[in-house]
Amino acid sequence: MSKNIILTNQEIKHKTKRIAYQIYETFIDEEEVVLAGIATNGYVFAEKIAQELKTISSLKIILCEVHIDKQNPKLNIQTSIPSEEYANKGLILIDDVLNSGTTLIYAVKHFLDVPLKKFKTAVLVDRNHKKYPVKADFKGISLSTSLLEHVKVEFDQDNNSYAWLS
Repeated sequence: MSKNIILTNQEIKHKTKRIAYQIYETFIDEEEVVLAGIATNGYVFAEKIAQELKTISSLKIILCEVHIDKQNPKLNIQTSIPSEEYANKGLILIDDVLNSGTTLIYAVKHFLDVPLKKFKTAVLVDRNHKKYPVKADFKGISLSTSLLEHVKVEFDQDNNSYAWLS
C-alpha cells in the first residue's frame, strides 16, 4: 500500500491558519468560543487551531474533547467539559477527516441538545463521499476520491505532520 502525500506539514500549517482566520471572522462578535475536537486527531487539530486563534484574536478559547465510538456512534458520546460550559456559546465541532459523515452527524446531534449561539464544523480534509447530509463550514482541502481510497492524517509533535491517501 503506497502513501500519496496530499498535505505536507507546511500546507497543514497554512490551512490551519486560514481556518483560524475564518473562525475568527465568523465569531468576531463573541468573547469566547468552544473548539470541540473529536478524539483523537480531531482534538489535536482543534489544539492547533486554538494556538493560531490565540495569536490572531482576543477570543477566549475553550477546548473540549469529544469521545465517540466511531464504529458505533449511536452509543453515548462523552465530552471533556460539562454541557453547562458550552451552553449559549459559539461552538465549532472539529475533526481531521470528513469521510462518510457518520461521526460528524452523530456528534452534531449530541450538541443540538444544548442551546448554542452559533454552531459550525471544521475539518482538515473533506472527502466528498457522504452518507449523511452534513457539511464542513471550514475545510482545509476537498477531495473527490474513490470509495476504496482512504485518507489518513498523521499529526507529529516534531513538526512533521502530513495527510496521505492510500
